[in-house]
Amino acid sequence: MSILIHPTYFPNIAQMAAAVQADELVFEGDDNYQKQTYRNRAYIATSMGRLQLSVPIKHNKGIRQKYCDLLVDETFPWQSQHWKSLQTAYRTSPYFEFYEDELVPLFKRPVTHLMEHNLAIFDLLCELLQVEIPYSLTEEYFKDPEQKDLRFLAEVKQPKNFLPTAYNQVFGEKHGYLPNLSVLDLLFNEGPNALYYLESEKLAFLP
Repeated sequence: MSILIHPTYFPNIAQMAAAVQADELVFEGDDNYQKQTYRNRAYIATSMGRLQLSVPIKHNKGIRQKYCDLLVDETFPWQSQHWKSLQTAYRTSPYFEFYEDELVPLFKRPVTHLMEHNLAIFDLLCELLQVEIPYSLTEEYFKDPEQKDLRFLAEVKQPKNFLPTAYNQVFGEKHGYLPNLSVLDLLFNEGPNALYYLESEKLAFLP
């Protein structure tokens, strides 16, 4: 099956599971940027519960911006803050040290365009999961695409009809299981088992 999704910032488990299980993956490359989406945010588990990591962007007031053209606000030290948050949250997890050397360059290199950065994140996640997921980018926006339309997975407030299987989390005894966080949470807690988890999850939005 061919699916259509948005490139997002350290995608959540539902989106990454859909990408892993798809026969063909297509990223939306010609849409307008929308607020309140996972395009520029991800959620992780901390000692205080769920924490949002948000990438600041440059807005042109009153002007619609293409997602592919959207610029990151480089005046705010968001990369170092996000990395410190990940270190604090996951340094006691079973596999954080196993992946940190590969991840840290994403938080050190200059970032200008949000979508380009999110695609680089996806490429690295595939390497860490040890899975090959070829993908293409659309060049025109279609309201009713020929692919299975899963672009709604990028919407933070959109119900997903997805109840992921619980796995051990670093602060699970304190907060209980926190579902559908960034796939980083799965990687740091499950390590090499993460790919099997993503392949095995039953997704109600896929036939």
